[in-house]
Amino acid sequence: MRIEQLQAFLAIADTGNFGQAAGKCGVTQSTISRQIQALEAVLGCLLFHRTAQAKLTLAGEKFLPRAKKICHEWATVTQEITDLQAGKQPELCIAAIHSICSQYLPPILQKFCRDYPHVQLRVTALGSDRALKVLRDGLVDVAIVMNNRFLTTSSEMIVDFLYEEPIEVLMSVNHPLTVYQQIPCTELVKYPQVVFKEGYGMQRLLQEWFTSHNLIINAVMELNTLDGFRGVVRQGEIIALLPQTALIECRHDPSLVVRPLQDITEVSSNSLTTLKLPNRLIREVVLVTTSDRLTIPPIADFCRLVKQRLNSFEQFLTTNSLSA
Repeated sequence: MRIEQLQAFLAIADTGNFGQAAGKCGVTQSTISRQIQALEAVLGCLLFHRTAQAKLTLAGEKFLPRAKKICHEWATVTQEITDLQAGKQPELCIAAIHSICSQYLPPILQKFCRDYPHVQLRVTALGSDRALKVLRDGLVDVAIVMNNRFLTTSSEMIVDFLYEEPIEVLMSVNHPLTVYQQIPCTELVKYPQVVFKEGYGMQRLLQEWFTSHNLIINAVMELNTLDGFRGVVRQGEIIALLPQTALIECRHDPSLVVRPLQDITEVSSNSLTTLKLPNRLIREVVLVTTSDRLTIPPIADFCRLVKQRLNSFEQFLTTNSLSA
C-alpha cells in the first residue's frame, strides 16, 4: 500500500470520476486506474462501483475515514520535516554541566535568542554522564560536558573539543593546607573531601586519577550543586577538588581559598637516562551532538556560536585566574 494510492482513492471519492481525479492528482487516467486496482488487490475487495459515476462500495465506505486519517498524518509529518530542515523547529534543548551553564553559555544564549526569536531554548544543568545519556536517548539536541570516550564512541556522535582546564583545591580560609601555594597530593589525601555524586564526570575523573597514582580519596560527602560545595567547605576541614570554571566566584569570597594542585612527578629510570613525567589533573570540556542534528540550521548555528565563544572565554579564565 502506497501513499499515492490512498491519495488517488480520496480524489476519486471526492470527485466521483476517474478522469477528474487524475487531473486533481496530476497523473493520467490510466495511472489512477492502476493505482486503485493495486490498492484493491492489497485489500482483496472492490472500493468503487464502476458506473457512470464512481461510487464507493460498502468496503470503500469503511475504508474512507481511515484513508483520510492516514493521508492527513502524512501531510502533517512531511510539513513538519520540511519546516525542520528550513530551521523552523519549535525548540532547542541543551544539557550542560553546571559551570558551563553559569559561566560559558549566557552570552551565547542571548545571541541565539536574538537570531532565532521563535525557537524556545530549554537549558538543563546535568552531570556529564547523565547529559550524554539524554542526548543518546534523543531528549536533548546538544550536550556540553566533560569528555567521556566510553559514551561518545558511536558513529553518529560528533564530538568537538572546546577547552581543557585544571582541577584546583577549594578550602576554607583557615584550613591548614593554605600554607601551601601548591597543594601536594600527599597532603591532600589527609583531609576529608566533598565530591560530586555518582553519574557526574568529576567523580569518575577523580577516582580514575587518584587510583592511577595509588592514592585514596577520603570522600565523606556527595553533592551536586556548586553552592552546596561552597557552603560545606566554609565550615571546617572538608575540602573539594573542582574545575577552574567552577571556582571563579570562590576566588572573590574572603571565606574561601583556592589553590592549584602540585603536579605529580613520576620518575622513569633506565641505564641511560632519568625522565621526569609531570602528571596534571585536568578535565576536557567538549560539545557533543549527532550528525543528523547538524543538518538543522538552528542547531548548527548554536554549535557554531559555542565554538566562537572559545577565544574570549579562555581570555576570561586567564584574567580571573591571574587576578585571584
